[in-house]
Amino acid sequence: MPWREVSVMDERLEFVRLAMLEGANRRELCRRFGISPQVGYKWLARGEAGDEDLKDRSRRPLHSPGRSSDALEAAVLAVRDAHPPWGARKIEQVLSQRGMKTAAVSTIHAILQRHDRIGEPVSPGKAYQRFEKEAPNLLWQMDFKGWVRLDDGSVCHPLTVIDDHSRYVPCLKACADQKGSTVKAHLETCMRRYGMPQAFFVDNGNPWSDSQVADHWTRFEVWLLKLGVGLVRSTPYHPQSRGKNERFHRTLKAEVLALRPLKNLDHAQQAFDEWLGVYNHERPHEGIGLQPPSSRYRSSPKSMPEHLPEPEYDEGEIVRTVCSTKPYIRFKSRRFSVPKAFCGERLAIRPLDRDGRFGLFFASHHVADINLTDPKPVSHVPEQVSAMSPD
Repeated sequence: MPWREVSVMDERLEFVRLAMLEGANRRELCRRFGISPQVGYKWLARGEAGDEDLKDRSRRPLHSPGRSSDALEAAVLAVRDAHPPWGARKIEQVLSQRGMKTAAVSTIHAILQRHDRIGEPVSPGKAYQRFEKEAPNLLWQMDFKGWVRLDDGSVCHPLTVIDDHSRYVPCLKACADQKGSTVKAHLETCMRRYGMPQAFFVDNGNPWSDSQVADHWTRFEVWLLKLGVGLVRSTPYHPQSRGKNERFHRTLKAEVLALRPLKNLDHAQQAFDEWLGVYNHERPHEGIGLQPPSSRYRSSPKSMPEHLPEPEYDEGEIVRTVCSTKPYIRFKSRRFSVPKAFCGERLAIRPLDRDGRFGLFFASHHVADINLTDPKPVSHVPEQVSAMSPD
């Protein structure tokens, strides 16, 4: 039974959680986790029966029927101590979900005040108009949180991926750098488990953008194009359009980074994995009616292919392979430059609306223009603005 990541218990628990979601394709989940259907259904049955051996932390109830108000106070304080940033509304929701008869939110707040669990109020920021995709996996917001210095002197760059509709986080990784190859490796693992989104929503920084190149095409984006996954960039200087990323980063800082020292990258990843199960499946999220993100999330039906597809072109089209070391092609006995990200790739040359003008296409994506009548015959085409952009 080849459970691969984190720990055996965490793997089993994540499988059971995803398999128990409404509409889950359980056999596809078994394939993504690398286990047989027999093994998967065995762990699902044990999870549905409440088998506590699937996870490390205790499932001991915080109450029993008929407990006094002292028991309520103890339960409130236990949840608060386990999750110091949580307020009265989240605590009330969690206790209600556990079947406990609770009190009003104001009463729980008074309990926290009485036991010195309430800090100074934080002034709210400016409110912005919100957007939200209508279903899971239509848009995943992706970003790096600011780097964190670890106890061993190394630096951690947390990579975060958030489903726009549900706020479910399929990927939270402690990275040593922000290279495209690092992001790609983690996304491959993530998309093999959860399936692929329709598009990613990112900012204008590395590795998904290159501000030093006029056309902004990157090798990372070309990789996504081959998978049929779009890349939507936010409007420069408008961080509010990526509010879900920013809000998640504040939560990550408050509930993980600010509460415990992290020795090294492995220790940071362990802390992320432990907390992510709580965030996705237990923590009430105020942006979705105090429900956990898993209540609105479903795995994507679009599976990650075993082999990276290459673009296909119609028979009879003019196709050129870009030089692998220098970004140019030859056409009509002349040499034309193309975006550097397409080195080694095959591009189609298609006539445009006027004589002497041609477009260079990567599959259906228009990446550059050729004008045979112009002394400067080629111009790069920036990546097309997707209709999915929330801006």
